[in-house]
Amino acid sequence: MSNPKIGIIVGTTRPNRFADKPVEWLTSLIGERGDLDFEVVDLRDYPLPLFEEPVSPARTPSSHPVARKWAAKIASLDGYIFITAEYNHSISGALKNALDYVYPEFIRKPATFVAYGGVGGARAVEHLRLICVELQMAPLRAAVHVSRDQFAAVLQGEKTLADFDALKQQATAMFDDLAWWTKTLKAGRT
Repeated sequence: MSNPKIGIIVGTTRPNRFADKPVEWLTSLIGERGDLDFEVVDLRDYPLPLFEEPVSPARTPSSHPVARKWAAKIASLDGYIFITAEYNHSISGALKNALDYVYPEFIRKPATFVAYGGVGGARAVEHLRLICVELQMAPLRAAVHVSRDQFAAVLQGEKTLADFDALKQQATAMFDDLAWWTKTLKAGRT
């Protein structure tokens, strides 16, 4: 049986975004795992217009070609790691917009989070967990929160995320939890 496929969803599109640093760090860690396959899914590759569909995607898929491409990618994955910044105590508008375009493709799949910003991106993750519940995903407790001090040290070039043992411990717990839930929910879906 093939490994479950996890999408690492890069949830910001800004130029010079910090999100690329956690993506690079995560991809270095996933080489140590043999139980999951990973794919980076960058919202920059899905330039979705502002969501103004006449009907909810829960009932009717979007006819927009980029939205269809996005939905197909989400459907091809068994679980998700959302890389999210905290913007004004929540997630980025780009990520929220992308989530609004998809519904059935997310159902009964696990999601976890790597967050950064004020209080380690915890408020963004709190909002994202609620959105995941509404999309019928299974948001997981284990996540990685890059603290303000860690964020600043990496941003200023003084350290990398790999320099923080606490983050690696959080990532290990997150991967272990994600592997169990992904395999369990995939079996349940089949």
